[in-house]
Amino acid sequence: MNAVETRIITEIGNALKELYGLVRDEGFIMIETPRDPKMGDYATNIAMRLAKELHRNPFDIANEIAAVLREKLTEASSVEAARPGFINFRMKGESLADNLKVILEEGDAYGRNDSGKGQKILVEWVSANPTGDLHCGHARNAAWGDSISRLLEASGYDNLREYYINDAGNQIVMLGESLTARYFEHFGKEYPLPEDGYHAQDIIDIADAIAETDGDRWLYEEDAEKRLEYFKKEGVRRELKKIEKDLEMFGVRFDSWMHETFFYENGGERINAVLERMQRMGLTYEKDGALWFRSSEYGDDKDRVLKKSDGTYAYLTPDIANHVYKYERGYRKLVDLWGADHHSYITRMKCALTALGYDRDLLDVDIIQMVRMVEDGVEVKMSKRTGNAITIRELVEDVGCDAARWFFVSKDVSSHMDFDFNFARKKSEDNPVYYAQYAHARMCSILRQCPELKPVETYDLLTDQKEIELMKYLNEFPTVVADAARTRMPNKICQYIQTVARLFHSFYGVCRVNDSANPELSNQRAALVTAAKITMKNALYLIGVSAPEKM
Repeated sequence: MNAVETRIITEIGNALKELYGLVRDEGFIMIETPRDPKMGDYATNIAMRLAKELHRNPFDIANEIAAVLREKLTEASSVEAARPGFINFRMKGESLADNLKVILEEGDAYGRNDSGKGQKILVEWVSANPTGDLHCGHARNAAWGDSISRLLEASGYDNLREYYINDAGNQIVMLGESLTARYFEHFGKEYPLPEDGYHAQDIIDIADAIAETDGDRWLYEEDAEKRLEYFKKEGVRRELKKIEKDLEMFGVRFDSWMHETFFYENGGERINAVLERMQRMGLTYEKDGALWFRSSEYGDDKDRVLKKSDGTYAYLTPDIANHVYKYERGYRKLVDLWGADHHSYITRMKCALTALGYDRDLLDVDIIQMVRMVEDGVEVKMSKRTGNAITIRELVEDVGCDAARWFFVSKDVSSHMDFDFNFARKKSEDNPVYYAQYAHARMCSILRQCPELKPVETYDLLTDQKEIELMKYLNEFPTVVADAARTRMPNKICQYIQTVARLFHSFYGVCRVNDSANPELSNQRAALVTAAKITMKNALYLIGVSAPEKM
């Protein structure tokens, strides 16, 4: 919420108390920007929200409130009631321009807000199995999750970025066996490669690397379990190192790497503690030698196995322990980003947490829909280089990190998307990320040609409609950031960036910035360009896209 909106809300609150003896918190009074600029700069529907409570016509209420605000809200040039019960505000140019001082003073911090109020939140995303390279589907998850985290951190949440590593279970056994087979193959020896193992080139590369560091010692290891355990751990370690490096290249970082095997330590004490708790609460029963969770009583379509008849745990069980542990670490909001194939898994996890007594809203899961990679109108499924799925690294090498991140974040992840290689490579204003970055570079170019900014008391010369439109929209940035964080929709930042770029180009097409004949106006316009540059850079940062100064 910007300073102008805060001021309007304050005076509306005062008017409600004066007229009707009502006291309402900030959240009750809503301010929006009308779609049609002719209606004004801001609007509120407060009269319609009060109509039922006051048993009055909302238009009459709007007229009464507007009459008070015309006297009290001196920053407004007009306050008008409109049917069926809106109040429209047109602000004086100088009141909109006052926020320029805030933007210039805050710089890189502009847009940051405290809407999160320190709420502890844990976001778990990517979490791909450490059995191969990250591909384009993971890239969409990575870009979205990182952008969410940037928004949460900019909005005052106490956010933890976590990658959950599935390093237990059959897939890791297959990884170890596949590496062992390729290791033996390196020395010209035979070892059966599992049919459902991993056959990609990276497994061969890792096996060759192990052979170079360890020599042939594992060829002669008599303890097959010891050898397999080594290849499992070494495979996970090397795959994770590669994953971390690729994510870093993609502008993604994590605070915590939580291993599934952590929950198996000390005889699986954390898993056992959760199972014992569920048994004490009557949430389980035994059938056919297995331990079952009564999940159907909590909204699932059927009961779920927790412990199989052979004594091993179902995947759900350590994952319940994982989410309980998140809560035990003090996080009261948990967010997971899962692939589309996990859709049915949401219900059973929510059922488990609800059954254990946690708030059903403790966990939110955002499903990341599939990505179809397209080139020349044809779907591209495999890398031309390796014949395998296209990796994040190959994608970045092809179209660049900025374009990849922009396109993955610009569309809501609940929808399937086509990633068009040709479009992403375009170096023209048709490409939205190029258009946005070009706007920032142009701002920098203009400012390089202007004299150094001088302090300004009031920006009273910025009266052109194009200047006012740009200023008003720059003022919206903290509100947009807070809303994008609350809704976990970074695509709203992409939309905001595009509008800033459009409004800036429109302003620059009409308003001459560096005018030696009018140095005072030039100085104020240069300040507006500086504010736009700061806002654009900060917005691009929130989605992990760079803000070049030259293009």
